[in-house]
Amino acid sequence: MTDIQAWTLIPFIVMLLMIAVVPLFASKFWESNRNKLICTLAIAVPTAIYLCCIGLGHQLIHQIAGDYFPFIVLLLALFVVTGGIQIKGDVAATPIVNGVILSLGFLLASIMGTTGAAMLLIRPLLQINKQRVHKTHTVLFFIAMVANCGGILSPLGDPPLFLLYLRGTPFGWFTSLAPQWVFTGILLLAIYLIWDTIMFRKEPREARKADLTEISPIRVKGRINFIWLLCIMLAVIFLNEHYIPAMGREGASFFVQHLREWVLGIIILLSLRTTSQTVRKGNSFSWGPILEVAILFVGIFTTMTPALLFLNQNAMSLGLSAPWQFYYSTGALSAFLDNSPTAVAFYSVASGLDLSAFAGGTFVAGIPEILLKAISLGAVFFGSLTYIGNGPNFMVKAIAEESGVKMPSFFGYMLKFSLITLLPVYVLVQLLFL
Repeated sequence: MTDIQAWTLIPFIVMLLMIAVVPLFASKFWESNRNKLICTLAIAVPTAIYLCCIGLGHQLIHQIAGDYFPFIVLLLALFVVTGGIQIKGDVAATPIVNGVILSLGFLLASIMGTTGAAMLLIRPLLQINKQRVHKTHTVLFFIAMVANCGGILSPLGDPPLFLLYLRGTPFGWFTSLAPQWVFTGILLLAIYLIWDTIMFRKEPREARKADLTEISPIRVKGRINFIWLLCIMLAVIFLNEHYIPAMGREGASFFVQHLREWVLGIIILLSLRTTSQTVRKGNSFSWGPILEVAILFVGIFTTMTPALLFLNQNAMSLGLSAPWQFYYSTGALSAFLDNSPTAVAFYSVASGLDLSAFAGGTFVAGIPEILLKAISLGAVFFGSLTYIGNGPNFMVKAIAEESGVKMPSFFGYMLKFSLITLLPVYVLVQLLFL
C-alpha cells in the first residue's frame, strides 16, 4: 500500500476550516452556493489529481461512490419528504408545552433524522413562542436535543451514524445506545423545564395575556409524507448486503450496488409528485440548503480520502486506545469541524490499532464495540457544542433570527450555553457509560 505523508492532511484541514471560519468573516460571500462551489473545487480538484497520480484513484472512487453518493441521497430523501410536512397552529407557550415539543423532536430525530426533525418542528415552536419575550434559551435547547442528541438511535438519525452504518455497523446496533440516549434526554429536558419555568415567571403580564388569547388549532398538512418517511426507513433497513448479498458482491453493477439509492430516488419523486406546492411554500422549502450540503461534502469526502488512509496507517502512533480518549477526541473535533468526517476519521484510527488488547471483547464493524460506542456518542452529542458542529445547528439559528429571536454569537453560544449546560451532561455520560 502507498505510504501517505502527513502533509496530505492539509487539504482536508483547509476544507473544514474554510467551512468553519469563512462564514464568520465573509458571510455575504459565503451565502452564494456558486462561491462555495468555486472554493470547494479549488481544494478538491488538486487533491483528486494527486491521488490519481500516486495510484490511489480507486480509493477516491470508492470514497465518492461508496460513501458520498449514499450519504447525499439519504439526506436529500429526508430533506424532501420532511419538507412536505407542514405543522401550523398556536397554543399557549407554557414550559410544559415547550417541553412536549422538545421531547417530540428528541424522539423523532432518530426516525426522520436530526435535520428532518429540526426543520419540521422549529417553525411551529417559534410560532407558539411568538408572544414570549424570553425564548432564546428554548431555541438553544432545541438545537441540543432535536438537532443533535436525539438522533443517536439509528443511522437515519445523524449523518456520522449513517457513514458508520455503511462501514458495516448493523442498523439495529445503534439502539444499544438507548441508555445514553434516555439519560441525556431526561437530564437535558429537566434542566430546560427548570430554566423555562424561571423565565416564564419573568414574562411581562402583557406578553402572557397575548400568549393565552392568540390561540389557533394545530393542523398538519402533507400527511402522505409520513408514508414516504416509513418507506425511507424500510429502504435503509432492508436494502443492504445483509439482506441482499448481491449488493456487496464484487463486480456487481452500479445499479445493484446502489439499489437502496435508486429506491430512495423513487421515493423523492413520489413525495414531490404527491405533495401540494402550497405546503412546501408554507414551509419556505427551497433547494438551497441541500445544494449547499452537496457542494461542501463532495469537497470533504474528496480531501478526506488521503486523511483517512494516513490515520489508518499511523493509528498506533496517535496514542489513542481507551474509550474515553476516543469519546473526547471525536467530540472535540466534531464540535469545531464537522461530526460526519470526524466519526469516519476516528473509525479509521480504531481499525488501525493493535486490537489484540481487546481480544475476547465484542467487535462491531471490525472494531471493538466499546470504541464504536465512544465514537458514535462523541460525534453526535458534541456536535451541539458549537453552531458548526452539525449542519442543522446553523439552519435552526438562521430560521430563529428570521423570526426575530436574538441568538447569541458563535462564542456567545459556547460561553453562555453549551460549555456550562451541555458539556457537564456529556462528561457524566462518559463517566457513567464509558
